[in-house]
Amino acid sequence: MKSGHPGAKPDPGPWVNLPRGRFTGIDWSAPGALDRSDPYLAWAETTDFAGFRDAYGRAARPDWLPLLIELTDGFSVADLVAATDPDWLQVPGVYLGFGAGLSFCTARARRGFFDALKPGRPLHGRVLRYDLGLPVGHHARPLARHAANGGACPAPACAANGDVVVIIDNGLALAHADFLSGPDHQTRVAAFWRQDETQGPHGRAAVSPEPAPLDPARAGPAPTDLGYGHELTGPAIQAAIAAHTHQGKVDEDALYRHWQMWELNHAVQHGTHVGSLAAGPRVYTRTIGTEDSPPDWQAAHDPASRTPLIVAQLDWASVADSSGGALSVSVMDALAWALSRCAAKASVTVNLSWGALAGPHNGSSMLEAGMAQLIACSGRDCQLVIPAGNAYQARTHANALLQPGQQGQKPKQSKQDGQAKPHEATLHWRLPPDDHSQSFLELWFEAHEKPNHPLKKLQVEITPPGASTPLPPINLGESKVWPSAAKPQVAILFPQQSALGQPGSCALVALAPTASWFGNTVTTRAGSWRVRIINQSDACVVMDAYIERDDVPLGVADTGARQSWLEDRHYDTSGGLGGFIDHPENPSLVRRSGTFNDIATGAGTVSVGGIRYFASAMDPMARYSPRAPDPDACRPERANVQKVPDRFAVSDDHATLWGVRSAGTRSAARVRLVGTSMAAPQVARDQVNRGCNGSP
Repeated sequence: MKSGHPGAKPDPGPWVNLPRGRFTGIDWSAPGALDRSDPYLAWAETTDFAGFRDAYGRAARPDWLPLLIELTDGFSVADLVAATDPDWLQVPGVYLGFGAGLSFCTARARRGFFDALKPGRPLHGRVLRYDLGLPVGHHARPLARHAANGGACPAPACAANGDVVVIIDNGLALAHADFLSGPDHQTRVAAFWRQDETQGPHGRAAVSPEPAPLDPARAGPAPTDLGYGHELTGPAIQAAIAAHTHQGKVDEDALYRHWQMWELNHAVQHGTHVGSLAAGPRVYTRTIGTEDSPPDWQAAHDPASRTPLIVAQLDWASVADSSGGALSVSVMDALAWALSRCAAKASVTVNLSWGALAGPHNGSSMLEAGMAQLIACSGRDCQLVIPAGNAYQARTHANALLQPGQQGQKPKQSKQDGQAKPHEATLHWRLPPDDHSQSFLELWFEAHEKPNHPLKKLQVEITPPGASTPLPPINLGESKVWPSAAKPQVAILFPQQSALGQPGSCALVALAPTASWFGNTVTTRAGSWRVRIINQSDACVVMDAYIERDDVPLGVADTGARQSWLEDRHYDTSGGLGGFIDHPENPSLVRRSGTFNDIATGAGTVSVGGIRYFASAMDPMARYSPRAPDPDACRPERANVQKVPDRFAVSDDHATLWGVRSAGTRSAARVRLVGTSMAAPQVARDQVNRGCNGSP
């Protein structure tokens, strides 16, 4: 195994310009290049897509890029299709069914798309911003021609009516007894879309460099309006269940082999557990605001246990992506597919127990804004429920108020912790030595109490581990890489206005892995990276720092991802009484409060935190969950940042027994999983039941 640069480390040399993208043709260091572009795409091109490797060490070589696109006001998805050529932009036909008010869609793009954004070209001024999806596998290939740009897309065969529960997740056991009804095993799943196209397992556990494609006769055909993956309707699911039922019992092992669902060979999968909590025939615990029930499985006679289910299973490559940051295209497509499979008058509750940690946290990210608009344009009564996140103790967030600096003076070297000047803030970002994945830090800036006030004269300065002097500061509006474009270890991408969100701006700090299984991977230094933020403007500036999620999800073989964190000598790690929450008098810049799922702050979204069933009235909160009331509420914040969940539900039994029980992948199994992902489906269930009962 290759490890990152042990031993003595010389002082760093100068920054260099980012290279021109080989795929997009964009000069990423040019002024304004990042104003509407995803900075993660700029970093991906700088590293030649090295962050997207398969089990055999091969970096992604996409023929097409999956994008989430937002159009400017007054420009619809139909207008986008009319102004483009399917030879370089392909939009799934499903988005054309949501009316002229929809200005978000996903697409597969080639070089021509980026050329068309230039002044004087067809899309200049019409595309507001775009976000990179996962450029691997079938996502990096064109859509089926009949499914793109308004081709012949017949109406979906399924139109679930009444109250409908939508599960967007991974690893859902369709033939589990919790999703069947009656003695003849009638499925409640009205439609199932599997975004994968090849047999697993994938990632580090892949058994072949060229995975075998799934059999459409068993896994179902590709949805005609999306052009990838495999779709099963209720009748097809029922026919397969009947064919694998013997003497009144479903042979689940044989059925999952028939459907080629390799992931269900494991005893537990996230989607099955979540789906049962949301709509299974048994209720586990209570949610705040409802009547108590014993902490045990009780037979459910509620409407949620009888509703039809629409299930979208996310692509396993997207799930395995350690950051969760490349989910935007997969999730947006899943939501569009699910809504299009519901009748116009259906009452839809969507549970999406997924997410990441970075982002603006104010609802302005592309995926959050896109999902909110997609729901509104669907015309359906739809509620989106998302967990608030599990990183409250992970030290991935920092907050500071930077006072006005002295303009025109050269920044001086930062002093030690606790003695920094009021217009500066210094973070210590710890990268573990065995991290095989890239790491990201987003620095969000906004003028204090003036969210639309233009920012100016901000700088970010980095000192690599072991270096005695820092790299030169990077100014607002600049983007640079170090030590070279050929072997990039770190980059700072600091546009005047970020496509990642608004208002204010965001500086993305991207780091290479600290270790690799493959000899052709550029690695960087493990240890403490010092990040100094300097405000040389004449205005107070609020800064929030968020480290992106970087762990190994459930159901995925070890990818080598390791979560980095922030260090501060004032941060309380004692584990003593009161040591698991922020205290206003503590001077640490590292704050638990503000750590939140980055896709759970959108308009109309219900975010869900976790509590313990058996807990004192003084502190019922799960330690990993954001809490209410906010213990850090007096701290300066950017406008509309969400730090407190909208609802809470049980995610732990008590302090020594974490998690809740729900369905394993076989009908006789019950397993325990931990996290706000387990709280969210309980609130989704409550939303269904309250709606059915006419409650507010």
